[in-house]
Amino acid sequence: MTPGDSPRESGPPTMYHVDANNPKGGIIDVSSYDDETLRQISELMAALGRLRDAERALMRAAEDYMKLSETDMRALHFIILSRNRGEIATPGAIASHLHISTASTTKLLDRLERGDHIERHAHPTDRRALAITATELTRRAATESVGRQQSRRFYAAARLTPKERDVVTRFIDDMAQEIAHPAPA
Repeated sequence: MTPGDSPRESGPPTMYHVDANNPKGGIIDVSSYDDETLRQISELMAALGRLRDAERALMRAAEDYMKLSETDMRALHFIILSRNRGEIATPGAIASHLHISTASTTKLLDRLERGDHIERHAHPTDRRALAITATELTRRAATESVGRQQSRRFYAAARLTPKERDVVTRFIDDMAQEIAHPAPA
């Protein structure tokens, strides 16, 4: 971690500092913000960067451990969560969740089945559909690797007060909206 990336550390601007990403104010008009506000925003962006880095490292470790791609892992996560909620994971639901074509979904399911990660069953109420389940070994491996690590987010959220959780939720939702629907240039 370089100086300025960690909260409460001062130092030269880092890749997350507003000055490094906004040379000469070409992207964001920062003229109405004082130095302290810009420092806090830069620390917040650095914290988000650390979170992204931690998530990427966790996913890479899980992918390496399970010998699966990111899309394969996302599909297995959906399949496992569907079962946990008492729902049936179908190829169509998986395709919709992953935003991929049905042909790509078939290839994905073939690959997961060859690796003994999933099983295909007849759908209990729709003769035309299949029900997809994770094998018990894969479900346990996913739960013990990724699931256990991801569940630690709960404790970070639980340490916040209700008002802090509301603020963080509003901030993350607002940032997601800004990224998903950028204002016209």
